[in-house]
Amino acid sequence: MNQLSIEKDTIIKRINGIQSELAELQKLGQQTKEEFSAGDGYKLAEYHLHRALEGVFHISSHILSRVPGGQTTEYTETARKLGEFGIFSKEFANTTLVKMAKYRNRIVHFYAQITPDEYY
Repeated sequence: MNQLSIEKDTIIKRINGIQSELAELQKLGQQTKEEFSAGDGYKLAEYHLHRALEGVFHISSHILSRVPGGQTTEYTETARKLGEFGIFSKEFANTTLVKMAKYRNRIVHFYAQITPDEYY
């Protein structure tokens, strides 16, 4: 079986998207807590954070799909396999990336429980 190559254009588009989302989050970070909570700041933060996290895990899945045995079905599993295959250090994958995966799931499944203060 032929191994698929990483599609650089796909990765670059996602990286650019993540950078754009982070720039928007940095702008929102300039607001006071009161402005952020009273206006649409926290809703925009949720949107941009969710999109940035999706970008990270889209890239991760793309890379792992090219590695024999790298296919995953859950975001936390994706994070851990990045460490197992040496794409990131195991420590970074099992701590930071797993936390990011869990927070992505929180945004998607438990969004009603997240307060403006938490996003701030």
